[in-house]
Amino acid sequence: MAEPTPQHVQTLIAAGLPCEHLLVEGDGRHFFATIVSARFDGLPRVRRHQAVYAVLGDRMREEIHALSMKTLTPAEWAAEPKASA
Repeated sequence: MAEPTPQHVQTLIAAGLPCEHLLVEGDGRHFFATIVSARFDGLPRVRRHQAVYAVLGDRMREEIHALSMKTLTPAEWAAEPKASA
């Protein structure tokens, strides 16, 4: 089985979770995702991560070996300092 790409992981997350912003970076085995979703409103970080793991299902054991996440609500994302262009 080919290693998943960041785009593939991003597509999987987007298919199961409505996201206002979603960016996945990685090397085929280890990934980092920034996920902004209104679905995270009122949820602690562990529940947010569980929601993403639920979307990915068995792929977390079979395809994706490591996934670090930054999970934010739209309000938290708006309050984040952004890098200057």
